[in-house]
Amino acid sequence: MSEVYITSAGIFLPNKPISNEEMEDYLGRINGNDSRARIRILKQNGIKQRYYALNKNQETTHFNSQLAINAVQSALEKSNLRTKDIELLCTGTTQGDLPIPGFASMVHAGLDFERCEIASFQSVCASGMMALKDAFAQIKSDEKQNAVCVGSELSSRLFKASRIEAQNVSSLPFDAEFLRWMLSDGAGAFVLQNKKSEQGISLKIDWIDIKSHANEYPVCMFTGKTDNQNELERTWLDYPSYEEASKAGAINLKQDTRLLDQVVKTGVAHYFELIDKGKINRDEVDWLCCHYSSEVFKAPIKELMEKGGGAIPDDKWFTNLTSKGNTGAASIFIILEELMYAGKLKHGDKVLCMVPESGRFITSFMQLTVEGIDKKSHKAYPVREIEAPGLVIEKNETSEWLIRQLAQIWIDFETALLKVPIVSRIHKGQLSLEDYKLLLMDLRQQVIDGSQWISRAASNIDIDLFELRSAFIKHTATEHKDYQMLERNFEALGEPLSDIYSGEKNIGTVALTSFMFQQASKPNPIDLLGAMFIIEGIGKRLAGYWGEMIKDQLQLKDKQVSFFTYHGVADDNHFHNLEEALNHPKMNLEIAKRIAKTAKTTAKLYTMQLEELGNY
Repeated sequence: MSEVYITSAGIFLPNKPISNEEMEDYLGRINGNDSRARIRILKQNGIKQRYYALNKNQETTHFNSQLAINAVQSALEKSNLRTKDIELLCTGTTQGDLPIPGFASMVHAGLDFERCEIASFQSVCASGMMALKDAFAQIKSDEKQNAVCVGSELSSRLFKASRIEAQNVSSLPFDAEFLRWMLSDGAGAFVLQNKKSEQGISLKIDWIDIKSHANEYPVCMFTGKTDNQNELERTWLDYPSYEEASKAGAINLKQDTRLLDQVVKTGVAHYFELIDKGKINRDEVDWLCCHYSSEVFKAPIKELMEKGGGAIPDDKWFTNLTSKGNTGAASIFIILEELMYAGKLKHGDKVLCMVPESGRFITSFMQLTVEGIDKKSHKAYPVREIEAPGLVIEKNETSEWLIRQLAQIWIDFETALLKVPIVSRIHKGQLSLEDYKLLLMDLRQQVIDGSQWISRAASNIDIDLFELRSAFIKHTATEHKDYQMLERNFEALGEPLSDIYSGEKNIGTVALTSFMFQQASKPNPIDLLGAMFIIEGIGKRLAGYWGEMIKDQLQLKDKQVSFFTYHGVADDNHFHNLEEALNHPKMNLEIAKRIAKTAKTTAKLYTMQLEELGNY
């Protein structure tokens, strides 16, 4: 059995925050009239602002799946996992964009994931906890090593005035009007792993406990029928047409507010059951993240807890209902994401999460333990202005054409590199020691091949191009030094050399070196000067800068990063050798075109090599 950790979190709240005064500008005024209930309901729920995936024309700006996709991407940006590593995607929502297929399928389709297992949970607020429970159980049982969970809601489009006006009613009944001023849009996501993060704090999931009370109570929050009294009442699918169902109000989202007190009671009763079972020790709780839909419910929850001897002090409660709104299944993700990165948590803290659901009454609890140290203070590093390494070669029509081509190829290359996960983490100060070790492991396989393809290229250059052969041979010598230096860095990190000796080429390295050997085996492979421009350019322009950032954020010594920092100085000399080769008198436009194409190909394959770290 493995431990399960939330290692990163992300949220996505669409568009700008909407104040209470602006709500009807977005949802629309029914028959042009201001709502009579809005002010009273907002005063009770305490929400000051929320977010809508609607514009003022009541047009949808983001699909629910897009909210979820953005939240997942936000969480993964803070993670050491690549999108291609994800083994399981679990989603929770009240209603997806489509009745069929499942919401997880639609979210998966919008993500850069490989094939993976998915699970769609449809309920109301508790569906996010259901998604978490599935991921937790699979990692705990060693079925999976990691998962992404996302809770997402897009309720605003259910409340558009045009939908209600089409029913030929002058106003909404209170059971539908109530929710119009309660719910909002947003998504939150967690990355779950069987090991804690090295980049900051992790939230170890101690347990998750979910209970349905549907056998005890009638439906409370619902859509698809007109009331909650008759269990056998026809549903929206049983009407002669969708239009008739809509006109009857069967597609309106409603809530029987008379039952809401029971939600509070069942939730607190579940809390005391967990205390009796020894799962909760209220004296050990440092933070209570309670998802309640309205500030008016906080007082009765506290009162019942206190009466039973399980009160948790006010200063331990954490919520962002007033600023982020009630986002249903996404709420606990959005609450925890803010707490996780607020600098409030310390190692060993216990976080208790409480998520009740009023659909047909589900209560759910989760306990987390904070592990690690908050590294929020880690600085990000500036992205320098992108520019090509300067080439000093004799000016003529051919050389000027080649310099223009190589400069644009480099700019495209460096721009693409900034989007590669490992490079992005270096710049954001989020690189882990394991990331760095993996980078050295995979680069070594390419660097050691480098000296061999350059030697082969030199052997295939005719004697009348002696100066070019000499340039390739000089490059071979520097490549030998490079991989030896890289191995010493790996050893200085406390890793056995046997590990790096037995390392595999990732699929990007296979593609890169296969191309290099193919070109090097051709007669007079002068086009490989384009490959040397890219590889030596990395040393001259990027390696030293990366090395200093890596050294700073991981607090390493010179002997652990010298492979990178050395190139920032030494590659000026290496570049000079390249410039001499490009000045060869037999250079012509045909050869220059071949050099540019090989440079472009090498840039693409080198980017792929860094994107595929660990993918063998």
